[in-house]
Amino acid sequence: MSEKYRVILPTLNGHGEEYQLDYVSTEDSALEILDYIKANCGGKLFAIGGVSLGGQIAMELLSLDSEIAEKAIIDGSLCIPQPRLAKISSFLVSLFGKLMFNKFSCKLQLSMMNKLYPKLAYPEEIKAYYLEDLPRTPVKTLVTIYKTYMGYYKLKDMISASKAQVLYIYGEKELNCVKKSAKLFHQLHSNTIWYEAKGYNHGYLSAYLPYEWIDLVVPFLKSDSLEMCNESEMP
Repeated sequence: MSEKYRVILPTLNGHGEEYQLDYVSTEDSALEILDYIKANCGGKLFAIGGVSLGGQIAMELLSLDSEIAEKAIIDGSLCIPQPRLAKISSFLVSLFGKLMFNKFSCKLQLSMMNKLYPKLAYPEEIKAYYLEDLPRTPVKTLVTIYKTYMGYYKLKDMISASKAQVLYIYGEKELNCVKKSAKLFHQLHSNTIWYEAKGYNHGYLSAYLPYEWIDLVVPFLKSDSLEMCNESEMP
């Protein structure tokens, strides 16, 4: 994508080189990114997007500023609070987070991926980032993300005013709460295209099949209106 577009990849607080900063919430992250866009990009981008938490932050940006972008890509993101799921997930990661995401575990995960799914293995550059960034991500950050992303965030009514055309991707094997989130988003923002990635789980298309993801996204970015047809109709 970077050959045709200028791509800006923000590092959230509590992640990567910003691992020492406290992650606060989806809303706080969106406000920081909005400030950056206003200061460095003339207050507007051609497109914004994200997967899971990143997609939720993109939703919040669209709600904060109706003209922030012409296009938006949301992939497998929640916008309906799931407090029970958040409670279970945050409890498990608080207990086992250090074990699940230490350097040894991350190396083991990459090794298993190479053996079981060689076609889906990350390139060496991404592996290096994975081994460096994930083990140093504080458990506190992971717990806060689960609580805020799953438990608290609710789509704002202001999303209806957004002028962006949105591509909303979700996997066929996603949790029902993700599919319901896509349906709610479309109800409040009619200029939205649904795409169900057949046979795939959460974030699978973008994480493991990036070229298929690009083949889907590029025509959307080039289209002038709702030229693309929905891959499937949601019940």
